[in-house]
Amino acid sequence: MAHRSRPPTSYSTSAGSSYPSYSFGYGEYNTTATSRPRTRRSTGRPSTARPRTGASTIARVEAQTVVCAVAESRGISPTVGISFVNMDTGDAVLCQICDSQTYVKTIHKLRVYGPSEILIVSTSASPKSKLLSIIEENLDIMDSKVTLLDRKYWAESAGLDYIKTLALDDDVEAIKLSVTGSYYAVCCIAAVLKYIELGLGVKFPYHSLRMKYEPSEGSMMIDVSTIYSLELVQNLHNPKSKDCLFGLLNETQTPMGARLLRSNVLQPLTDTDTLNKRYDAVDELQTKEDMFYGTRSALKNILDADKILTALIIVPTKPTIQTTEQSINQIIMLKHFTTSVSPIYEALTGARSWMLNNIRELCAPENIVPVHDLINNYINEDTTYAKQPLELRNQRNYAIKSGVNGLLDVARTTYKEAMEDAYQHATELSEEYDIKLDLKYETGRNFYIRIHIAELEDKALPPVFTNVFKKKNMIECQTVELMKRNQKINISHQEVVLMSDEAVQTLIEEVRGHMSVLFKICEAIAMLDMLSAFAHLVTVNDYVRPRISDTLGIKAARHPIREKIMQTKFVPNDVYATQQCRFQIITGCNMSGKSTFIRSVALLSIMAQVGSFVPASSASFPILHNLFARVGMDDSIESNVSTFAAEMREIAFILRNLERRSMAIVDELGRGTSTRDGLAIAIAIAEALVDSRALVWFATHFKDLATILSERNGVICLHLAVEISDDDTMTMLYRAVEGSVKESHYGLALARLVPLPPQVISDATYFAHKLERRLQRKKKTSNNVIAERRRKLILDLKEHLVQAYNGTLEGEVLASWLKELQKEFVNRMTAINEEEKNVMESEDEDEEGDVEMREEYLGDEEMVEARDDSRVATTESDERPPTVISIDSRVSSCTESTSTIRPASETSSVRAVSENMY
Repeated sequence: MAHRSRPPTSYSTSAGSSYPSYSFGYGEYNTTATSRPRTRRSTGRPSTARPRTGASTIARVEAQTVVCAVAESRGISPTVGISFVNMDTGDAVLCQICDSQTYVKTIHKLRVYGPSEILIVSTSASPKSKLLSIIEENLDIMDSKVTLLDRKYWAESAGLDYIKTLALDDDVEAIKLSVTGSYYAVCCIAAVLKYIELGLGVKFPYHSLRMKYEPSEGSMMIDVSTIYSLELVQNLHNPKSKDCLFGLLNETQTPMGARLLRSNVLQPLTDTDTLNKRYDAVDELQTKEDMFYGTRSALKNILDADKILTALIIVPTKPTIQTTEQSINQIIMLKHFTTSVSPIYEALTGARSWMLNNIRELCAPENIVPVHDLINNYINEDTTYAKQPLELRNQRNYAIKSGVNGLLDVARTTYKEAMEDAYQHATELSEEYDIKLDLKYETGRNFYIRIHIAELEDKALPPVFTNVFKKKNMIECQTVELMKRNQKINISHQEVVLMSDEAVQTLIEEVRGHMSVLFKICEAIAMLDMLSAFAHLVTVNDYVRPRISDTLGIKAARHPIREKIMQTKFVPNDVYATQQCRFQIITGCNMSGKSTFIRSVALLSIMAQVGSFVPASSASFPILHNLFARVGMDDSIESNVSTFAAEMREIAFILRNLERRSMAIVDELGRGTSTRDGLAIAIAIAEALVDSRALVWFATHFKDLATILSERNGVICLHLAVEISDDDTMTMLYRAVEGSVKESHYGLALARLVPLPPQVISDATYFAHKLERRLQRKKKTSNNVIAERRRKLILDLKEHLVQAYNGTLEGEVLASWLKELQKEFVNRMTAINEEEKNVMESEDEDEEGDVEMREEYLGDEEMVEARDDSRVATTESDERPPTVISIDSRVSSCTESTSTIRPASETSSVRAVSENMY
């Protein structure tokens, strides 16, 4: 053992230990000498380890040294941090998972990376944590060994320092943003790198590790900033308000269901098969009324079993009378839980969906009866769980069956007599002083007397009553005799508890052998509770079942939270996105609903990937793996950065992590700096977002941005419509329509409503019209713009033809559709050719015109051709072209079938080419 002042650089195996201890002066740990005996598989406890599959070795095709650290939060619904460092490739991966009680996601992550060594914080070994036990069960599959590491090496500050010094220069800021809020992941990377440095004698040079933050497999990654700005689990203005997505969906009836729902909202699923199974279950629950009400009724009686089971597997290092009392309480609650499972099994009778059937099988009598029988061997059958303190104490005293301990029966008799003496004393006081009084009980002060003030009739309270204080119109007090009898009751109660302890501990040890199946039942009940909550939402709201497809198409989409809190009827909008219109620029005046529109798209996507139905008349969604939101306009005081710096930092994080299976909503980018610089930055960022091929909704007041990018392949322009009457009255329609906003001076219209002084309005109007006239003189259409329109029309035609090839239209219907498509294509191409001819004539007449902004953006012919070649190549390399669906009325065809083809006359991405260009 090395001296504390100098950590050793090697480890040794403890005598009798199944894996080494690495304490750096903390002390060695022997796995065979813990306060909690290890449960062997021979005891009948089902193993949580899965059979070896190809997934368990996919990360270790070759023998590699991968060191991993795992840490968990202290709670019922564990948050697990994991970090991996590959010694052979110089890769480091950090992740933080909201896991379940069986740690399925954690074990899956360990199997994927196949670490050769797993570091666990040393305090998890005494008593042994459930996570450590489950990891041990899977060691033979993962071919790994476990090493214990002193708690002091799991420091967040050290982890952040390692990220700053060891991550590649270009990745430092992105990693720091990614791990914001991921405390346990950062602590794990600190432990891994400290172990490698001190234990293995290996050091990494500065900025040499390829670090990345990776979400848990099978779930969408939503960063902390997006969680906050979209109000997923907390309202921005009132943290206690339920006006957030979690508050909307949380119609659960058990704490377990609420925790599972919160975990799913923060980590939506990405597995299509699982989502469809959830949809089937919700659909069946909301259509079968008897099953729905039976399930909801059965769930009302379920206690927080996760908390009960977690308390039972923890062995106190220093048992006290209080811990013994709690053990008896947990056993009584476990007994109540075992009797509450059967009604769920019966309520799901006749279930057809796979998920409800699976839940019913887990709640089957053969799984719960063995535990129930074990409890009945020691606990009286009439013992029930009680919420009132006195009733619960009585249940605790009479929980253990008679005959287990002769002295226990004597102690119970003493307790019973002491209780009777207390009630007798209260009766004698009432008769002696002719006062109606009540004998009450509280855990802290035991029995006390309560008297209504009206009973005294302005008389003084007799001196026998002590410890007097008034509480509203009541007087609470005690007597010396009552305090003596309280003490006698407490002593007899403690004797009963201590004599019950041996039987209780024996029972707990036997129950631990069934913990695996009990935790699985808890997970099944939590899932059923969440699904029933979704079904409840469908019954009280106009929600529809979503479809999983390659296209995002929503008809009459509504913002789920805004719809709930609005006094007036919410105005729905159609939403449509595919690769040919993946980048949508949303313009419109202030308060027209731009932010609400783009937020509703993100929130509905999350609801769909949680398994919930969505507020719309029909909807289909693609599976998203990442969701990003840049919607704030606040300074970051704690980071000492301005509004502009904060939004640039957030958008940099988005650009680093955005990929094709992502969605991003961006609101008012570039408004924190000058108009010219803001527009230039917005154009550059928009170009990068288009190239990412992710689905992006970009709300902006920069009308020029919509004009400049309108011909870019994959870009469409929408605006929130308003009506401005002759008397300058502005009416918000809150309806998204195609094209950029037409009203140039809606800011002036709003300014009149404030109202500003008339002279200010007059001057502003004069300057606005003067600037607009100067801008109009610079407008013209270039050859490059014409070429871009032609390319976009051809790419849209290609998408239609591929869709026709893969679609369901046949025979005369298909022939008719193709003829209409051909006619429209010829007409629009002819219009483009005519415009090109006019442009050439105009250029001959005016060769010295100003160079417009659009020409600068598109660049010379060679740059256009090079960029277009790369775009066409990217389009041709797509494995499966997305479904093409139009906006507005065309969205309905999307939600009917994933392969439906929209009519050529309704093509949204091929727009009129008569608009003026910059």
